[in-house]
Amino acid sequence: MPHFSLNAIQQLEHLYKINLINSCSGFKSANLIGTKSAKGKSNVAIFSSVTHIGSDPALFGFFLRPTTVIRNTYDNIKETGFFTINHIHEAIVDDAHHTSAKYDSNVSEFDVTALEEDYRNDFYAPFVKNSPVQMAMNYVEEYPIQANGTILLIGAIKDLYIEDELLEQDGFVNLSKANVVSINGLDGYLIPKFKTRLQYQRPKKIVQSNM
Repeated sequence: MPHFSLNAIQQLEHLYKINLINSCSGFKSANLIGTKSAKGKSNVAIFSSVTHIGSDPALFGFFLRPTTVIRNTYDNIKETGFFTINHIHEAIVDDAHHTSAKYDSNVSEFDVTALEEDYRNDFYAPFVKNSPVQMAMNYVEEYPIQANGTILLIGAIKDLYIEDELLEQDGFVNLSKANVVSINGLDGYLIPKFKTRLQYQRPKKIVQSNM
């Protein structure tokens, strides 16, 4: 089993280190975050850091890299207070991945890919058409991460849209039915296979010996 000490990691070639550290954490969510500037220019970008913060209220967060360079997604959210989270499915992987390219703020990724923007219930930010799970989000707050200059941005769900066949009777969303992808590292895409659901677990009763 290969072993990397902290010192060894620090000495690694840059790209090798990025691939190693980004992939060793495990499979990550694959989402497209849609925004629109105050001037009306739409933007969509791929993120692998969207995470559940809480269910009541319904909060999700995601991490942004340091804003030492232009970050269109962050700037648009701070300007308007709105964004959408859209699950990536197998059919749009190539175009979704291309949104990681750095375009100027006057260029919409919707115009350079086959991804289509969609609007629901007059929500300001664009959804990604045909995404099986779509969330309209309102900006809530953000937390700067002092260790590396990144930002944890948190939003609240305003509206949630789910394809009919994914939603089970108890509220469980079976993403595997829509071939929703996950990300391994920076550029590895896979389609998780649903195996089983297990019951809520409680501690086992420990039988005390009289001896």
